[in-house]
Parts: sequence; C-alpha cells; structure tokens
Amino acid sequence: MIRHIVLIRFRTDVTEPQIAALFAELEEIRTKISGVLAITSGRSESPEKIERGYLHGFVVDFDSWAALEAYQTHPDHKALGAKLVAHAQGGLDGILVFDLPVNE
Repeated sequence: MIRHIVLIRFRTDVTEPQIAALFAELEEIRTKISGVLAITSGRSESPEKIERGYLHGFVVDFDSWAALEAYQTHPDHKALGAKLVAHAQGGLDGILVFDLPVNE
C-alpha cells in the first residue's frame, strides 16, 4: 500500500467552508480512480501544536504505485491540485507531499 500524505497551509482569507468544498472534490475523485483504498481529510487537532501553519491535510491510501500514478495524471486531480495551490499560502510553497510505502 502507498500512503499519499498532503499537508496544506491555506491562506488566511480561505474559509473553512471553502476548504470543506475542496476536500469534497477530493472525495469525488475517489469514485473515478481504481486502487484508492481510503481518503481522510481535515484540520489538525494535534495537542502538540507544532503544525507550523500546516493546519489542514489529507491522506489517500492506494493499493499500488500504479494507482497513485493514475491519480496523479487524472484530469480531476490536476484541476483540484491547481485549486489547492491557488488557495495555499505562497502557492506551491504552502503544500507538502509525502508518499510512504506501507507494509501491511
């Protein structure tokens, strides 16, 4: 399994309803790409409070690298990615992506 982790530092003028709408678009992509096992998104609730401004994020679990690649090249992902970049503080600099192979 591949765990795709995305952390986002949204601009201060982006509202929680706008963020929820972006995450809803992510859920819609799930139905269009095979190999997506799970999607979890939301705001950090870390008691450590060391998010460094990356207060929102999501995790997508894929069954293979091929499924992750299909997701990355899918037009709906590209459109959502552009919206995330547009809403992130500093554009692409406000987004962190980490792909982790997970042994089950």
